[in-house]
Amino acid sequence: MGHSSVRGEGTRGGVPHAREVREPDWDDGSGGTGTGVADRPDGRDGTGTDTGTGTGTDGGSGDSGGRGRRRRSAGGAAGRARGRRRAKSRKRKVLRWTASVLSLLILGTAAAGYLYIEHLNGNIRSGNRAGGDSGVKKAAPNALGDTPLNILLIGSDSRSDPKNVALGGGKDLRDQQPLADVQKLLHVSADRKHAAIVSIPRDTIVRIPECVGDDGTTYAPVADRPINETLGRGGPGCTLTTWETITGVYIDYWMMVDFAGVVAMADEVGGVPVCVKTGVWDRPTRQVKGGSGLKLPAGTHEVKGEQALQWLRTRHAFRNDQGRAKAQAMYMNGMIEKLQGQDAWTDTGRLMGLAETATKALQVSEEIDSVQSLFDLAMQLRDVKLDRLTTVTVPTTEWSGNRNKLVMVERADKIWSMLRDDVAFDKNGDPAGTKPTASASAPAKPKGPDAQAPGALPVTVVNGTGGNQEPAVPGRATALAEVLRGKGFTQAAASRGAEPRKDTVVQYPKAEGDQGRADALSVAKALGLPGSAVRADAGAEGLTLVVGADWREGTAYEKPKAEAGDLPDGSDVLRGDQKDCMDVYEVYRWDGGS
Repeated sequence: MGHSSVRGEGTRGGVPHAREVREPDWDDGSGGTGTGVADRPDGRDGTGTDTGTGTGTDGGSGDSGGRGRRRRSAGGAAGRARGRRRAKSRKRKVLRWTASVLSLLILGTAAAGYLYIEHLNGNIRSGNRAGGDSGVKKAAPNALGDTPLNILLIGSDSRSDPKNVALGGGKDLRDQQPLADVQKLLHVSADRKHAAIVSIPRDTIVRIPECVGDDGTTYAPVADRPINETLGRGGPGCTLTTWETITGVYIDYWMMVDFAGVVAMADEVGGVPVCVKTGVWDRPTRQVKGGSGLKLPAGTHEVKGEQALQWLRTRHAFRNDQGRAKAQAMYMNGMIEKLQGQDAWTDTGRLMGLAETATKALQVSEEIDSVQSLFDLAMQLRDVKLDRLTTVTVPTTEWSGNRNKLVMVERADKIWSMLRDDVAFDKNGDPAGTKPTASASAPAKPKGPDAQAPGALPVTVVNGTGGNQEPAVPGRATALAEVLRGKGFTQAAASRGAEPRKDTVVQYPKAEGDQGRADALSVAKALGLPGSAVRADAGAEGLTLVVGADWREGTAYEKPKAEAGDLPDGSDVLRGDQKDCMDVYEVYRWDGGS
């Protein structure tokens, strides 16, 4: 028998056995028994001879030739079939291998991502949102289900951490209660198209309500105290409750940063642009001790590290607390501009760096104590253009009790009203969109129980029209009680007492919960008062309408109209897209020398 015949028989008969011993790898081009035989499209075995019956060559007898051709044809078909099977096998193996590798990669990445997120979550420190009940409720959503977003930003001067002592001095202040020396309310509109940042200077005299700290300590209410003391009377939650009490604006969350956190964040973004009209050196003088140490020549600079902290703490060189608030506003605008320029909301590398730094630098209210919550929060600012970001400082004047302290002036109320009504602080919005349709602006029906019948609700009406340093309007409570009786509140009665206040409110006992709120809302609706006028009050003995100085005449409340950008005088307005430079008090001007 010729050599080719043996190989031919071996090719046909030995392939199945060979597959049991060794299957071809996904990238292995060999097949068969390892003899070097390869399937070919023409039915040959790759040796140069036919796989016939053992005659060795074509052209034998007719019968044998026919049989050989038939066998060659059958062998070719079998070879092609084997080739297709092997190709399918290789394809399946490639797919299986690829799927396995991808699965490992995905699982590995997910595990690493999960561990990293857990690591970031572990960095976050949190506390209670509020230190007490201000009676202010979240605004009802519009027809699209959207509500404004309000975040209280707090800068603490705590020296409890050695890093803060190194940056802020005051080794003797380690054990003292921290002060909230920076307080700013960030308001983002319901449509997320415009935003505002409002500052109250740290030495502004206010009434601090009763607060309860995270450790359960109760702090009694106090009057005539600087607002920065709120942090030491129950923590950031007390600062938030005080703001709500003053403004009537519901605040969703708070975020707090200390000295070391400011430095870390400024370094992470690579510096924040600020500007001074002349050189500045905020140093001790014969008349005034202390100073931040800020030392900059005239012009624009990107401050980071300790210099960023010096900028934010400078007061004397910028004349007063209002000047410092403006410098801080310039810094915040610069920070947002820098983040937008770095695509910080979409660049993965930037996000990871910011996340690592921010989670270590910030302390937050417990509702946002996760990386996902903080990321979602940051995304709310992504689409706000700089020309629609406005920073203001509330108008103040010297306090009669101490000329070094401040009190808010009456026109500051307009700022709070604009925030409550979500009125833009700028005039750069689309004119076509400034007047929403009735369907778009109609508030959603409040959740909770229905109000009781008007006739079943005793309502006490109090004359508070003397709240704006003007004499009270005689008979005002009697007149409004009569209006309410005419609208079905047959138990409405005027009180002989007076409770001067700037704004009109409908108060209900806090203990009555949702039912009390529903009843109070029905009174407000009957008089044309906005829902923001309804307040829960732990001290209220029943449903009470206090007619404020904003409603001195008329039987139907007409809400003062506020137009976009119509801010009160003395607000120190700074737009996000404006390039401004700080004035420097003459005593602290620096010529750039030693």
